[in-house]
Amino acid sequence: MDEELRERVEAAAEEAALFNALKHDSDPDVGAIMGPLMGSNPDFRPHGDAIPGIVAPIVDRVAGMDAAERRERLAELAPDRLEELEADEETDDHALPDLPNAEDGEVVMRAAPNPNGPWHMGHARMPSVIGTYAERYDGEFICRFDDTDPETKRPDLDAYDAILEDIEYLGFEPDLVLKASDRMETYYEHARDLIDLGGAYTCSCPAAEFSELKANAEACPHRGKDVETIHEEFAAMVAGEYDPGEMVLRVKTDIEHKNPALRDWVAFRLIDTPHPREEAAEYRCWPMLDFQSGVDDHLTGVTHIIRGIDLQDSAKRQRFVYDYFDWEYPEVLHWGHVQLDEYNVKISTSTIKELIEAGELTGWDDPRAPTIRSLRRRGIRGQAIVDAMVELGMSTSDVDLAMSSVYANNRELIDDEANRYFLVRDRADDPAVELDVAGGPDAGHPPLHPDHEDRGTRTVPAGTVLLEASDLPADGDRVWLKGYGCVRYDADGETLEYLDDDITAVREEGVSVVHWVPAEESLETLLRTVDGDVAGHAEPAVADLAVDEMIQFERVGFVRLDAFDPEPAPSGYGPTGEEDLVTYYAHP
Repeated sequence: MDEELRERVEAAAEEAALFNALKHDSDPDVGAIMGPLMGSNPDFRPHGDAIPGIVAPIVDRVAGMDAAERRERLAELAPDRLEELEADEETDDHALPDLPNAEDGEVVMRAAPNPNGPWHMGHARMPSVIGTYAERYDGEFICRFDDTDPETKRPDLDAYDAILEDIEYLGFEPDLVLKASDRMETYYEHARDLIDLGGAYTCSCPAAEFSELKANAEACPHRGKDVETIHEEFAAMVAGEYDPGEMVLRVKTDIEHKNPALRDWVAFRLIDTPHPREEAAEYRCWPMLDFQSGVDDHLTGVTHIIRGIDLQDSAKRQRFVYDYFDWEYPEVLHWGHVQLDEYNVKISTSTIKELIEAGELTGWDDPRAPTIRSLRRRGIRGQAIVDAMVELGMSTSDVDLAMSSVYANNRELIDDEANRYFLVRDRADDPAVELDVAGGPDAGHPPLHPDHEDRGTRTVPAGTVLLEASDLPADGDRVWLKGYGCVRYDADGETLEYLDDDITAVREEGVSVVHWVPAEESLETLLRTVDGDVAGHAEPAVADLAVDEMIQFERVGFVRLDAFDPEPAPSGYGPTGEEDLVTYYAHP
């Protein structure tokens, strides 16, 4: 590295270390500033092996300063960065706005999933935001399963536990867990009370006939029934004496309301399909979501509700019930939908379920599935998802979540602990190439982690090696085998002639640095990605690691070790049983 470049590295490192220390009110760390440093200065990257050694003494010097000295030095070096820091300090620390009329210790919020399947990524927003608000206000987080539709959105018995596991993975523990299907008698009791208050009536109008009446703002002929008759007919509904569609219970609203959707809406209907939960299978008279949810929100003391902007009518319907009972309605916040990039699969529980049933996905944790379980299997930490969701804020417009933001968050969480190894991919468009190394050492010894010399090195046997075809230089040109040394490519002899281990070839002469593995001792590896499976060969030291460990395959990306000596995949997609190792790709 020439003197001019070294001075630029030192200046950039000092600025980054000062900014990092002031922003986090802590001593800087080499690992924490290497990412931003290399990202902002692409021309530093070819010298990645040398730069940590230049950065370390600068970081130590900044660590020895107090806050005032750091601020003074940053003002001298980069006044614009200090202004940026001070602007951040003046703004609210929270990405989420304050809740309206919220008091510490009094906030109660709920996630109300329909357990018709495990959660996709769009579902992660609600627990992320509610859990964050509950922590901020020292409040309560309720998980209530809205499972009162055993037919159209039929519950999946495995989904109850799966969703609770997803919430735990995201880093939260609900203070209360409820299943609406356990609370049917409570809903019946409140329906009877509503009838007594003159707020509900039984209606046997055919659906099309009532729709026409409603559209014309005309009252249903059953609207004036006496209370005793309504009670008798509702009791018959509860007893299952009517067929579906023959009788409903309606909330009496304003039949001339300007919004037809709010006119005498249905509170209970008959469903013959038994609920999959044995405890609820006997019921046939089921509450509609707006009635059930409204009653439960009041009884559980919910103070703030977050729901989609497309569900604004729900609050308006429920307010009629609240007015009859003289209840105070919770504060309501609306937001738009979350849209994700990267995936080719529609973000929909029903779509994902259909693809699994058709064998096009291997399960909810298939790397191609846009689900929380999939990200978990890939080694994405729940906190990375939560931080990305919280950063979206509370916009009422639809928002785009770039998966790159989740990956950036995860990289910060795992980079320091993930040791480095080599994987040579063997793809149709970039096959692995086998070459003999002539005249060099028996093995290379690259570091386990570039920022942690104390972790030592690993041993990668040389002799006959594999490279990705795209990494081969032109015939007669040189390439640097990382952790080994400089070699010259002989295309005719299919060999790599060892030259030396003088790093100046990389730093000053632009020789490319490539990864490699021994041809014989390497592990047959399956790399499972969002775009499909990739075959490859991992260096032998990976065999000493454990399932679930996160590592970085250098120049490929971070992966989670999923299985050694895997069983073949029944679907034909996934492990063949011939691999030594299966890994799941997390991100670059």
